[in-house]
Amino acid sequence: MFTTPSWYRISFPDGPSPVPTISFTKNLQRHLACPDRDVQAGTVREALELVFAETPRLREYVLDDNGAVRRHVNIFVDGQAIEDRRGQSDRVSADSSIYVIQALSGG
Repeated sequence: MFTTPSWYRISFPDGPSPVPTISFTKNLQRHLACPDRDVQAGTVREALELVFAETPRLREYVLDDNGAVRRHVNIFVDGQAIEDRRGQSDRVSADSSIYVIQALSGG
């Protein structure tokens, strides 16, 4: 049976307008419920704030006390690392995919 990957979306001309999707790695999902979701956002920060409003504890996993992306976290928009780790002002388009990845360490 074929399963469509979560990052693959089909848009239909008469259907709803596409919106950015934000996804979190499985290692973050082990600690908190943070499934992929569509967000009405124009920047990475706006997307994150929408998710944090629903899952406030997620903020401490992603951002430090100053609101910057934590050192061990990377955020990608359409496959490119964001440039503004401090304010997350990187723009997202209607069909963007935002990936929040927490680095693993240990051995």
